Amino acid sequence: MSGVVVGEDGLARPAWAAHDPLLREYYDTEWGMPVRDERGLFERLSLEAFQSGLAWVTILRKRPAFREAFAGFDPDAVAAFHDDDVTRLMADAGIVRNRRKIEATIANAQATVALRPDGGLAQLVWSFRPADTPRPRTIAEVPTTSPESVALAKALRTRGFRHVGPTTMFALMEAVGIVDTHLLDSHRRGSSGVWPGRA
Repeated sequence: MSGVVVGEDGLARPAWAAHDPLLREYYDTEWGMPVRDERGLFERLSLEAFQSGLAWVTILRKRPAFREAFAGFDPDAVAAFHDDDVTRLMADAGIVRNRRKIEATIANAQATVALRPDGGLAQLVWSFRPADTPRPRTIAEVPTTSPESVALAKALRTRGFRHVGPTTMFALMEAVGIVDTHLLDSHRRGSSGVWPGRA
């Protein structure tokens, strides 16, 4: 798992995104692109928490069911979930049925709503954008945490968020464009517009 793989289309991708069509599509069109809206960030924060301990492709395959189960990740709707909803979600084979993660998602929706008077979730998360971004040539050079992800995790926990550890928050920061960990030789390096390409 080092360096890039050049596909039949001539495009270079990391090995994790080179073969499975769903992962390839996600990598080519979504991963690392800026997400600055509340609902989009709440969805991705939720899915990153559910992914913990699982393969990301598992979450991607279940994402349509997650969206249906969690009211399109509308924070107001999820914040109003109660015990009957937890029971419903625990019986939903289309999602990851983990009670702690389900309850954390509901708590995180409530925390997201509570953040609005102070600027909101997007403003808080993006305030931890670092001054620089990694420049990995191989997967082994991609970090799994950063000082900023540690600080973001702490800030979110202070605000009542759960399942937001530094590794999960670094994965979130990668997914929504706050850092660019595309390999230097990937065709997606620098595509977010947030960071320069191979410089």
